[in-house]
Amino acid sequence: MNIKHIAVGFLSVVAGVMIHSCAEASAEGVVDTDRELGRCHDKVSLALSRLGGDGDSIDYTMMPRNVEGDSKEWHCRKSCAEEWCSGFWPGILWMDYAKTKDPEIRRQAELFTAQIGPILDRPVFDHDLGFLFFCSYGKGYEVTGDESYKSTIIAAADSLATLFNPKVGTLMAWPRNVEMFGGHNTIMDTMINLEMLFWAARNGGDKGLYDMAVRHAETTMEHHFRPDGTCYHVAVYDPESGEFIKGCTHQGYADNSTWARGQSWAIYGYTVVYRETRDPRFLEFAQKVTDAYLSRLPEDYVPYWDFDDPSIPDAPRDASAACVVASALLELSKYVGKEQADRYVGLSRKMLASLSSPAYRSDDDHSSFLLHSTGHHPAGSEIDASIIYADYYYMEALNRLAELNAESKEV
Repeated sequence: MNIKHIAVGFLSVVAGVMIHSCAEASAEGVVDTDRELGRCHDKVSLALSRLGGDGDSIDYTMMPRNVEGDSKEWHCRKSCAEEWCSGFWPGILWMDYAKTKDPEIRRQAELFTAQIGPILDRPVFDHDLGFLFFCSYGKGYEVTGDESYKSTIIAAADSLATLFNPKVGTLMAWPRNVEMFGGHNTIMDTMINLEMLFWAARNGGDKGLYDMAVRHAETTMEHHFRPDGTCYHVAVYDPESGEFIKGCTHQGYADNSTWARGQSWAIYGYTVVYRETRDPRFLEFAQKVTDAYLSRLPEDYVPYWDFDDPSIPDAPRDASAACVVASALLELSKYVGKEQADRYVGLSRKMLASLSSPAYRSDDDHSSFLLHSTGHHPAGSEIDASIIYADYYYMEALNRLAELNAESKEV
């Protein structure tokens, strides 16, 4: 074990003590969405000031990715350098603008979003075009209705579709890793990218994108899960026969373990598939994979990075998985009966209350919203860190809860 992993282990123990002490405080699930979204706005403004003051000196090709160690500022990566997380920061800016109507935030959102577009001028690198374009241009189109954003999303969907193998029935995740995995590889994360295909199909794009997304969801449902509803990270298929070869992991603890963020992608993804298809098979399955996740949560509702890490309770948490699920549950609650809906909303509130507590939120001088996410644990990367997609789904969940609260007051 190297020094980095020893340090990570120590920090995980310290974080665990803090997290345990705050679990009781979050049990009631009380979340002041206006306060927390206001705090997000303050953090966005702080981050922008650190990225370049008044904006004139910002390098818009560099996107916030993580905050690690003792740093309190975003470490940035090139938006077009095979970086799958580039869409989350523009998406955060668009969500902040939708809430605040601050014209400077809109200007920054437009400038950062524009840096994603050139990705389409390059050969398709992998499946992450949904994360890249729907989280940036998609959020921007929601707010502005800009037709150029719409056409860009449709173009991105067409590019993503080139990764679909009809013999297999799924989109390939990583063309660069065919030899490593031994075949056509699909990862659970790809379920999130289906939303862009569905959207494009009903907003002027090729109608076949809908069928492609459904086929991917069906094939994944058949081969990517164990009988108890937990998922593999990676499913590998023979690219010629379409035969399923194996399920394995890349970012989880082991091939037979349940990587928390992978399970969160499944929950979010199948909720979206049901929304778009209204096929009861997908609603039933969304609830099954949700129950598999919920049944294994610790008392503060934020999972360990992998539910089967033998070092639990000293293993790192993954706040990002909690953020994804908190957002997904609020949508899933719309499609089920009242008793189940109340349960899902209540659990989402508790997740958000925990995430908004001192155990997980960053201090006022920290550029991110949240602490304690885990990126790629087996590679020793982004362990117990702030990560941009955690902030993105946290903000999305807060917005969804705020909308739900407003609707409840109107009834």
